[in-house]
Amino acid sequence: MSGEAFQLGRALLEERPRLVLRHRDRLLVLDALLDEAGDATMTALIGDWDRWVARIAAALATRGERTPELAADALVWLPPVETPRKLICIGANYRDHIAEMGLDPSVRFPYPYSFVVPASTTLVGSGTTVHLPAIAERIDWEAEVAVVVGRPLRGVDRTEALAGVAAYSVLNDLSARDWTGPNAPRVGVDWVMTKAYDGFKPMGPYLTPAAFVERPGELAVRSWVNGQLKQDGNTRDMMFDTGELLAHLASIMTLEPGDVVATGTPAGVGHGRKPPEYLRSGDLVVVEAAGLGRLKTPLA
Repeated sequence: MSGEAFQLGRALLEERPRLVLRHRDRLLVLDALLDEAGDATMTALIGDWDRWVARIAAALATRGERTPELAADALVWLPPVETPRKLICIGANYRDHIAEMGLDPSVRFPYPYSFVVPASTTLVGSGTTVHLPAIAERIDWEAEVAVVVGRPLRGVDRTEALAGVAAYSVLNDLSARDWTGPNAPRVGVDWVMTKAYDGFKPMGPYLTPAAFVERPGELAVRSWVNGQLKQDGNTRDMMFDTGELLAHLASIMTLEPGDVVATGTPAGVGHGRKPPEYLRSGDLVVVEAAGLGRLKTPLA
């Protein structure tokens, strides 16, 4: 695509949800740049993604420098997609993470390992304080690249699936490890008790259009807790790449525009450390994927 790269997010500005554009490290309100954006939602943009991305790129080329800049501290970030119909998480997808959890990373699973969590209550924006559940004591961090679907996908191959990606983002798959390993129920891990607490899927702050992500299979993925580097991985270590993940899911269900798929986490999670490390009230977790942005989550 011609034109300079940009990113899109959602934020409260004067207590009103607005679409915000990041371009050349400047933050702009989308409808100040593009009058016809009006009260458009991110979901509406994703439904006609290629056309909107092209229109935004053209407006930036002609009006970008003349559009007033926003102060970052005036914004309260929201999840970049309002409420996806589906939020699907992939587990055990980085070879180094598989190894740190005590499994053999040389053995490729027949299928990706996945689970679904409720998007309407788990997704929160960057900077939102997440309150730790009183029932759990072993809260862990997981830095992940999130994929946002841009068109209906059903029964597609890897190449078609990858072509259906609208954008990439950053997600922290917070996890309560209290009910895993020897503490798991005899029937298996309870993914609701492990993953589905309110606020446990911070995401954002931006969506980066797929047209501006040249090598999604070679993205550095990192996390810090209170400024200390914990994870330092790369998407090239994924057992199943993005196209394979989406094609697999699309063989089971129709993936719809706006659906979010979190693609797994690299090594360095707290549960895999010796001794294990877990999050506490007052901690600050920062998650970053190269070129996609930094996601900040304070805990209380």
